[in-house]
Order: sequence, then C-alpha cells, then structure tokens
Amino acid sequence: MPDIFYLISKWWKQIFLIMIISIVIAGIIVFLEPLRYLSVCTAVPGSSFSSDKGKIFNENLDILYSNLGNPEDLDVIEGTGQLDTIYLAVVDQFNLYDHYKVSEKGDAARKKAALLLKKYSRITKSDYRELKAKVWDTDKDLAPQLANALMEKIQSIHQDLQNENNAKILSGLKISLQKLKDSLQQMHFTSVVGDQAMHDTSGQFVLKNQLQKYQQLIGEYQLMIDSKPSSLLVVEKARAAAYADKPRRLEIMIAVAVLSFLFAFSLALVLEKRKTMQS
Repeated sequence: MPDIFYLISKWWKQIFLIMIISIVIAGIIVFLEPLRYLSVCTAVPGSSFSSDKGKIFNENLDILYSNLGNPEDLDVIEGTGQLDTIYLAVVDQFNLYDHYKVSEKGDAARKKAALLLKKYSRITKSDYRELKAKVWDTDKDLAPQLANALMEKIQSIHQDLQNENNAKILSGLKISLQKLKDSLQQMHFTSVVGDQAMHDTSGQFVLKNQLQKYQQLIGEYQLMIDSKPSSLLVVEKARAAAYADKPRRLEIMIAVAVLSFLFAFSLALVLEKRKTMQS
C-alpha cells in the first residue's frame, strides 16, 4: 500500500480541486435553499378514563387511575398525526396556497399545499411520553401558529371520538326512558280495583325506580358530553424561533469537505495502484 503522505503530496492538486468543486456546488445549493425556522408544540396524552363515566361518578375509583394517559394512548394519537385530514384542515384555516405559492387551482392546490405542509412537519412522540408537533417554515411567526394548529386538530379528532360513544349511549338511554314513561302512563290508565290494582301499583313503583335511575344516568352522560374531556393536554405551545434551524449550512459544508476529501483520496489511491501494477 502506498504511503499516505506520499500519496497526498503527489496528488494534492487533484484532491484539492475535487474538494473545491464539491464545496462550491454544495454551497450554491445550500445558500439557495431558504432558511426555515423550527417551532415545536408539546402535549401529553389525557387519561382515557377521563371520558369514562364510571371514574367521574364513582369516588372509589379515583385513586386507581392517573390523570395522564399511557404510552398506548400516545401510539394511537401519533398515528392520527400521519393522516392527511389534519393537514388539509390547517391549509384551509391559514390559506396556505398563497404562502407556498401553489400554481395549481381548486382541489389540486389544496392537496399540494397539504403535501408541502406535511413535508415540512413532523408529528412524533418523545422518550418522555410527550407528543410533539414540529413545523419548519420560512416565516418564523407563522411556524408556531401552524404547529399549534396541527396539535389542536389532532386533539379535536380524538376528543370527538371519545365523545361519540357517550353520545350514542345517551341517545339509547333517552329512547329507553321514553318507553318507560309510555309504559308507566299506560299502566296508570289501565289500572283496576282489587288484586289487579295492587299488582299495578307494585309495577308502577318498580317502573318509577327504573325511571329515576335512567334520568340519573342521562344526567351523568349529558355532563360527560358537555364537558368534552381533552385527549391531549398541551404543556408547551409553540413559539417563534430566534434562529433558523434549516439548512444547517456550516455542518453541511464541513460534511461535504470531509466526504469529498475521502472520495478524492480513494480515487488517487486507485489510480496510484493501477500505475504501480502497470509498471
């Protein structure tokens, strides 16, 4: 194997030329890329038991569950962050067609703007069981608004999903309550004297007790629906960044210089070996 210092001293001009060309090309590309500012919104999952009527109205269960969610809750929420739905909603909210200078019209413009927002965004979970909505944008004041809006859309979707089940139960309870009222009213009008009257009175007592329980349940479920427990709890809203995060020009230039040197040195080594073999 040729001596490294001998190889560099012999081929230094070629190595230097390759490095300069690589750095110049990389520099042109990097400095033409607009600066993008990073804003991050951080949230933790709310407990799934906060939407459970049993926890709210049963004092004995209060100590069993945390007010925060578990990692499994966060996995589902993180998956929602990959859906196009939230990006389309944010595009509509902030009219990002003009911001991204989309040339398409109509629905095509909406979809392309959503793809660009998704390209410059990340919905990820941290090692500390936090959900982070990250947005890179050329406008440092718009970036935090977009990050907060993405988190808000994700929270809204899961909040509605949690509420939907309670709403269905409430609807069923109201139907059953009306049936009980109809039965009670019919029993009242058809009551007769004697043993039958005693039987009807006993039946009315049972129905009235059921009626009270149904009314109590309806009140509890209605409270759950009206309160709409949050599926995500924002612990830190996104703020405008003081410095650009992308592109990291200095790191890129250093990496290009190192890689171009290694490439040029390897090429010189191959050429030197070929010369040695021919001689």
